[in-house]
Amino acid sequence: MTIRTRFAPSPTGMLHIGGARTALFSWLYARHLGGEFVLRIEDTDRERSTDQATQVILDGLKWLGIDWDGEPVYQASRQGEHVLAAEQLIDEGHAYRCYCTREELDAMREEQREKGQKPMYDGRCRHRSDRPEGAPFVVRFRSPDEGSTIVRDQVLGDVEFNNAELDDLIILRSDGTPTYNLAVVADDAAMGITHVIRGSDHLNNTPRQVQLYQALGLTPPEFAHIPLIHGPDGAKMSKRHGAVAITEYREAGFLADAVVNYLARLGWSHGDDEVFSRDALIRLFDVAQVGKTAARFDQQKLDWLNAHYLRESDPAVLAGEMAGLMDVDTADGPDLAAVIPSLQERSKTLLELAAGARFFYQRPESFDEKAVKKNFKPETGDLLDAFVQQAEALPDWTAEAVHGVIASVCGQFEVGMGKLAQPIRILLSGGSVSPPIDATLALLGRDESLARIRFGREALG
Repeated sequence: MTIRTRFAPSPTGMLHIGGARTALFSWLYARHLGGEFVLRIEDTDRERSTDQATQVILDGLKWLGIDWDGEPVYQASRQGEHVLAAEQLIDEGHAYRCYCTREELDAMREEQREKGQKPMYDGRCRHRSDRPEGAPFVVRFRSPDEGSTIVRDQVLGDVEFNNAELDDLIILRSDGTPTYNLAVVADDAAMGITHVIRGSDHLNNTPRQVQLYQALGLTPPEFAHIPLIHGPDGAKMSKRHGAVAITEYREAGFLADAVVNYLARLGWSHGDDEVFSRDALIRLFDVAQVGKTAARFDQQKLDWLNAHYLRESDPAVLAGEMAGLMDVDTADGPDLAAVIPSLQERSKTLLELAAGARFFYQRPESFDEKAVKKNFKPETGDLLDAFVQQAEALPDWTAEAVHGVIASVCGQFEVGMGKLAQPIRILLSGGSVSPPIDATLALLGRDESLARIRFGREALG
């Protein structure tokens, strides 16, 4: 049997952390077992589904490196098959037409509430044989009255549902469009889905889907319901916890490998290991190892992982990732891939990396007032003059050579190296933070470095 999993998002909103993790777990499970991963866009809600949301889903999955087999399937295009499934259920006595009006249903539920009963459809149209001409109707699935439906779940174990608590759900609306439970069963069966991995918020739908599979003469897939993600405070994930579109993490300067690594660890573990390559995740992942309790989102751990991946990444690769984040022209300046190693250790995101690299390609037009006040003293001008004079005479402009000049000047004036290095840093970058000063000077080159020092001295008087 070929393992086939799927990710079936509804394009009525953005792809968030929870949905991205579901997609990742489904993808990892299929790839781990040499199977196939299918993408289905559940766009039957035409009023709320948008092309923008669909594109965000596609872009987010592509950015994360979650590739799917074949072309995406759009659920709305399969409405004919959904209607055929409903008609089969009617013909075989597993579904019926319901002509109840909204007023009748409201009165029925109000009466049930007054009696202290759970409001649910009472099946009054089950045995109705007449067909009022022109009257609108929905199609309801005839749920079993007795016994129970057991969902055999790879994460939660066996979950039993009392059939008496499950009323006759609508499977076709009055306009002929299918509802979620019918469409998902028909589509999963037609696409040969063997394993459904999804959030535990879908668990209450599953007994109904199992009943639909059985009524259609189909074998249900294996189910795995993943506990939801909570914020650090244990509350349901929200925007204040980081529940934003997954593409916003890309825009915030996070690396796809770091986000994938972090998502994989939200509910799944392999010993005490924290860092996993993509190949390692595919080799090790098993949905049966997913925990039964809610995972907690931890922004600090994501930041830590991203900083780790930044440090370990090839500077040439990072230069490509940063291309769209640099708001200055990098053509006139040092090779960006050569600048990056001097910044990797202290950056947590690509945005921080880009911010740290910006001054290499743009001369400062102003200087941090606090830094100037703290570091520029009466003797600073003499120190800078001596540095420029000796630097101009260097045969080779290297980090080691300029470091030697700074040390020589400071020895001559009997001051610590910071008395000269920090003023140079401010004149080169505009502030008090940069890579090591010798590396900064070497990267900028002799002409640009000395030009900035002269310009800065003149600007500061």
